[in-house]
Amino acid sequence: MLIRPALGSPALAGVFLALGGSAIMSTNDLAIKHLSDVYPLHEVVLVRSLVGLCVLGILMWWTGGGLHLMRTGKPGLHLARTGLILLSNITYFAALAALPLADAVAISFVAPLFVTVLSIPLLRERVGRHRWIAVGVGLIGTMVMVRPGAGTISPMALLALFSALTYAGANITVRLMRGTESAVTMSFFVQIGFIVASGLMWLVAGDGRFAQTGSPSIDFLLRAWVMPPPADWPWFIVTGLAIGIGGLMVTQAYRLSEAALVAPFEYAAIPFAILWGVVFFAQWPDATAWTGIALICGAGLYVLWRETVRRRRDDATEGSGL
Repeated sequence: MLIRPALGSPALAGVFLALGGSAIMSTNDLAIKHLSDVYPLHEVVLVRSLVGLCVLGILMWWTGGGLHLMRTGKPGLHLARTGLILLSNITYFAALAALPLADAVAISFVAPLFVTVLSIPLLRERVGRHRWIAVGVGLIGTMVMVRPGAGTISPMALLALFSALTYAGANITVRLMRGTESAVTMSFFVQIGFIVASGLMWLVAGDGRFAQTGSPSIDFLLRAWVMPPPADWPWFIVTGLAIGIGGLMVTQAYRLSEAALVAPFEYAAIPFAILWGVVFFAQWPDATAWTGIALICGAGLYVLWRETVRRRRDDATEGSGL
């Protein structure tokens, strides 16, 4: 295992990996939002995935894992997971180009709720009332903070909802493969899938002949490729590092811990999104936003506290010989 539980408990390690990974991955939306006015999505994704592969290559070299980490006995599940993540990315960023940011983010963060629901029939995981409460409070906090408008029920809103569902499905597949596949293996196949899909999009639409439709979502997908100037390369590199490192951490979190436990901690991306808004756009949260942040963070801390108490109780039981 390349990322070992460092806290004595796989569940707690999964929680902190999810928190750290979500924080890092939050920079991906910031970078793509910055680049979306000029570049097509498939160009950004191609560069992002190439940088992400470099990150994985460095990790394999550093740990001595080597190319044998690319071997798999579950190619079908890797293909399914890659397809789900591709669909999730395409539909989310297409919706983001047309919807107000608050609406898109609010809908996309239904994903942890989907993960919790799907973990019951697909993974046979038991979801107790405490985790249901945490997911519900986190969802309420998200809705309070981003305050989606009244016009969210629209085709673009449905795209964002579909993105949340496919993202949840991709995280469920991680749990199905956790016994034999490493986080690096899973991340490798996803990056390869992005590169293949982006290359095909370049062959079909890279000259921009299908753009100029008047739809911001479609134009974002079909815009002609542009050679980035030096000033934009750092933003491309940020997207690759965010997905390469943050994506690996979140994948490992779902390998180590139950999906319903990890899911609420992905809400951590929302406070970090607020932080980037303050740092880069001088947009300070108002009282309503801080209320939402408190609900989200409180839900995560509640689950963490419950998991710590349960672990201590289990250790005490084992120590007593019961």
